[in-house]
Amino acid sequence: MEDRELLAAAEKRFREEGRLIRLPEGKTIVFVGDTHGDREATEEVLSRFLSPDHVIVFLGDYVDRGPDSEGNLHLLLETKLAWPDQVFLLMGNHEGWAIAPFSPADFWHRLGPRRERAYAEALASLPLAAWHPSGLLALHGALPDVKQVEEIEKIQLGSADWRKITWGDWADAPGYSAGDYFGRPTFGRDYFEEIARRLSLKALVRSHQPHAPTYLFDWRCLTIFTSSAYGGTERTVAILRPGRALRDARDLELASV
Repeated sequence: MEDRELLAAAEKRFREEGRLIRLPEGKTIVFVGDTHGDREATEEVLSRFLSPDHVIVFLGDYVDRGPDSEGNLHLLLETKLAWPDQVFLLMGNHEGWAIAPFSPADFWHRLGPRRERAYAEALASLPLAAWHPSGLLALHGALPDVKQVEEIEKIQLGSADWRKITWGDWADAPGYSAGDYFGRPTFGRDYFEEIARRLSLKALVRSHQPHAPTYLFDWRCLTIFTSSAYGGTERTVAILRPGRALRDARDLELASV
């Protein structure tokens, strides 16, 4: 499928899904962290977990830094279109090029103006988060300041809540805000506690910070990373099994790929 056809079909599908994905209870859910141009990691995930009994949720950042951004992104989009109910792609900050350009951005800088616009417009339609009825929320970065999870559907691109989801970091520190470094807002325990209480959140699964602690905030915030683009990180996915009671993020299985 040519770029133009692939991007148009993917954008149409993303718009139909909306900004908030609702995950099914009766299937195994596999969460995949940043893949950042690591097509090999994506291929391994798909070979192991792609089936009618599984749902795979990619948490964003599919391009830049790694050796094959375009190949990785094309594989993800093609698989999404072939398995629309088994594969979900969320927006990371590296897919928000149309809203907030950044650097380094080697994938984007290699595109000509027409292709750059086509890719940027298609990826701007990506969902922002996925909700599981057990009390689990999956997204790229930090929690938005919402009163109920359904409000994620109405978050506007470029807004403060969009920046929290796509750019937000967590710090093991008291307080609401731990600062804003290099355009990355950082939030502490008090902010996490407040939003988690509003949403009755038992576990947050996210990526974005390759060297963050695996667990934060009494085991309720889980950070995974699934790319070899950063040194010293192990490619990891998190698995939620059906029928298993969810108390906190430790009830998800971690697996290397």
